[in-house]
Amino acid sequence: MTFILGLTGSIGMGKSTITNLFRKHGVPVYDADQTVHNLYRGRLAPLIEVAFPGSTQDGVVDRAKLSAHVVGHPEKLKVLEAIVHPAVQEEQDLFIQKHRHTPLIVLDIPLLFENGKDQHCKAVAVVTTDAATQKKRVMMREGMTEEKMESFLSRQMPDLEKRKRAQFIIDTSLDIPDVERQVLSILDELSAR
Repeated sequence: MTFILGLTGSIGMGKSTITNLFRKHGVPVYDADQTVHNLYRGRLAPLIEVAFPGSTQDGVVDRAKLSAHVVGHPEKLKVLEAIVHPAVQEEQDLFIQKHRHTPLIVLDIPLLFENGKDQHCKAVAVVTTDAATQKKRVMMREGMTEEKMESFLSRQMPDLEKRKRAQFIIDTSLDIPDVERQVLSILDELSAR
């Protein structure tokens, strides 16, 4: 039976680095953020354009334009989530089905706890770093503003709470070899179960 490890962490914590390390060691990783990007370039673009006119360009969701519609508007965010979440869940289910004979898979879901997705995982790993490093990483992203960062953080469970609920904690404030050792330690522990 496949062991499902949930992977989460607030924005800017270093989840992409961690998912790359799991992949490097042969673990299939479902990336919820990448799934959303793919859906924005595909089947969800027309639906989002209807709900948020002017949010697409050449049949692809323009994330900056979409952000302008929803940032600071909780009711509009709920409309967007009602479009996106079912499609993301469908893609996640297909991923799990595809890898049902694999010993371990990782579900990289930023809002894992917030959306109750941790209930479908046998364990959860939280990616964390110090607040200054997190802010520096987030503010380096193209188009990021303090307001956008605060909007992201307001929808996410505080890091401390995530760490309390996790079975594994991965600290990305360390150098890459130390971070990779943490991932290998998790793989060793899970293979021993």
